[in-house]
Amino acid sequence: MRKIASHYALINGALERGIVVEVDDHGTITNITRHDTIDNLASVEFYPGILIPGMVNAHSHLELAYLRGAIAEGTGFAGFAREIGRVRGNYTNEERLHAASVADSEMWHEGVEAVLDIANDDLIMPIKESSNIEYHTLFEVFGLMAQSCDMQRAMAAKYSHADITTHSTYSLQDAIFREIASKGTESLSVHLLESEDEIALYNKKGSLWEWYSRMGWECDFLHYGHPAKRIAESVPANRATLLVHGCKSTAEDITLLDKHFETQPTWVMCPESNRYISGITPPIALYRELGAQIAIGTDSLASARHLSMVENMRLLGDVPLAELLTYATLNGAKALGIAERKGSIEVGKQPGLAVISGVDLHAMRLTPESQSRRII
Repeated sequence: MRKIASHYALINGALERGIVVEVDDHGTITNITRHDTIDNLASVEFYPGILIPGMVNAHSHLELAYLRGAIAEGTGFAGFAREIGRVRGNYTNEERLHAASVADSEMWHEGVEAVLDIANDDLIMPIKESSNIEYHTLFEVFGLMAQSCDMQRAMAAKYSHADITTHSTYSLQDAIFREIASKGTESLSVHLLESEDEIALYNKKGSLWEWYSRMGWECDFLHYGHPAKRIAESVPANRATLLVHGCKSTAEDITLLDKHFETQPTWVMCPESNRYISGITPPIALYRELGAQIAIGTDSLASARHLSMVENMRLLGDVPLAELLTYATLNGAKALGIAERKGSIEVGKQPGLAVISGVDLHAMRLTPESQSRRII
């Protein structure tokens, strides 16, 4: 049995002082006690900073860890897509496996408890299956020439916590997009409104349209008129859905999709990746004003220097700290359908525990020195 405390602990969405969390040898929280002071309590492990449950990374591409530093910053959206295609064949399977193993270890030690991971093949699945992190893998279908998702379904069928998903509203033709969106055992995850180019495509403008035209690729989905409208008219209302990036969402888009789904969709923010590719960040104030459900993802090491949940929280800007921490923990767990076990410090759960240090405890905000490490 361990008794763990910090300056503050995230409890029921608030930061509370004087909290001691008791955890058994299996990582199950057995008791939570409150004290006026914890300075003189016997057998309490004290860690400076903020005690949080293990974090849930709601959007990652672990298999791209081998591309750390391979693509320059500031390529822009279409440029990044072209660069991915250019460089991803330049590495051996051994290099890919090693990079994924290192990145998995980094996330675990930072305090990540679960990950929704996007995959294109199953090369690194043995790493994920043997990891201490709980991975939910979605095999992604993309490509305007794609006519079948049989290969991805066959891969998903071999593993637990695995399914298929669409890549985006600009990279799949209508019939296959609808087929994939129609049903699933895991949440649907869609890259959405990451750039102006996605919106312009539906008006036959912008760099995506120009690229597709040069390649002779046609799009049979432009009649929807807008990426958000395509989601609302193609994805069943009862489908649990994560909408990833959302840098160019408007109030109309957010409201449309909130009204469409029976259960509020989760908007997954990946601000470090967005800054790396295009120098932009999602309109977090707008999402908060409209009461959107928000989670945090790291995206991939092709578009970020590290897979740091803390850094992605910090880059979201002026958001109350307890709210940010809830995005990275409980909201992610809800999006993955594991909130009964993970995402919050509650008796009976096995959420993992981490402590964030380097926090400005007077202003209650993260700083460039903030970092997290796993305690349990």
